[in-house]
Amino acid sequence: MPVDIGKLVLRIAFGATMLFAHGWGKLANFSNLMNKFPDPLGIGNSLSLGLTIGSEVVCALLLVLGLFTRWVSIPLIITMFVAMFIVHGGDPWAKKEMAFLYLCGYTACALLGSGRFSLDFLIRKKS
Repeated sequence: MPVDIGKLVLRIAFGATMLFAHGWGKLANFSNLMNKFPDPLGIGNSLSLGLTIGSEVVCALLLVLGLFTRWVSIPLIITMFVAMFIVHGGDPWAKKEMAFLYLCGYTACALLGSGRFSLDFLIRKKS
């Protein structure tokens, strides 16, 4: 039971913080950001922004709910990997630190799974 509470805290802390502190602002300001958002993979500013929003809003929300936890952790891991090593690759550690912490949290979520207090558990329990 304490492990499941730990997984819940991990999911909510990393998912909700990403959703509200980072993703929601990008979604709300999409039209202002779409031409100036970084394009680290060479796929275009708008597509880079769209993929980032998909990860930081949709995947973060699903992580909070504990739905497809291991799967939705993957885009979040990729987003934080790109942020840390490509977007902020040449920046000092203080600029990379947040992406590193998120990367660690999402990796832990992917490895640990959602736990008992999740929609994943409810779905598995019913089937």
